[in-house]
Amino acid sequence: MLIGGIQKLSLLDYPEKMCCTIFTIGCDYRCPFCHNSSILAHGPENNLIPKEDVLKFLRTRKGLLDGVCITGGEPLLQPGLEDFMREIKSLGFLVKLDTNGSYPERLKNIVNDGLVDYVAMDVKNSPAKYGKTVGIEPFDVMPIRESINFLLTDAVPYEFRTTVVKEFHTDKDLVELANWIQGTKHYYLQSFKDSGDVLKDGLHSYMEEEMQGFLEKIQPVIPSVELRGI
Repeated sequence: MLIGGIQKLSLLDYPEKMCCTIFTIGCDYRCPFCHNSSILAHGPENNLIPKEDVLKFLRTRKGLLDGVCITGGEPLLQPGLEDFMREIKSLGFLVKLDTNGSYPERLKNIVNDGLVDYVAMDVKNSPAKYGKTVGIEPFDVMPIRESINFLLTDAVPYEFRTTVVKEFHTDKDLVELANWIQGTKHYYLQSFKDSGDVLKDGLHSYMEEEMQGFLEKIQPVIPSVELRGI
């Protein structure tokens, strides 16, 4: 496990739960608006946190935290992820996984083995603009489609979410994306925010009124869509 950071308390990363958030290093995407660009690849600037140090910390939080959110980067790149999840669950914590959905078979196995209690999948854009949005062209969306279809079976509690960036998303894109994940109970639009650790400078967010307009256009397809963090 390449662990690059830990947020010891979060009230936002796991719906209705108090959790800590663990940041894994490494991602197969290069989204220009990525807010964790310093952990996209392992380098000398990354100070690795030993897995045992994380587990030691978690033992001191038994009964105080509800769960652990594993995010990245892309956690499904980590070869030791399943064992790490088992160790976390053995301590009595719920496990939430944040993923980009590019490894559907591994996602299915983790869910079917009962290692995860909640999955948040980032759906980046409409199929036609996926490659541009994740910084990889050409791009095969079939793994994304497979992960979406799997989560839509309700095999595990889940949500879909999209970070909306003015340079990458239009109302047409978002409606096409909504049709792609139609049937989901939980879909969130998040406005881009420059964290100071963004991969590309000069990107912009939409105004709150514009985000509300996107919401209204998506609601006929996904009535439960919500804005988050706005």
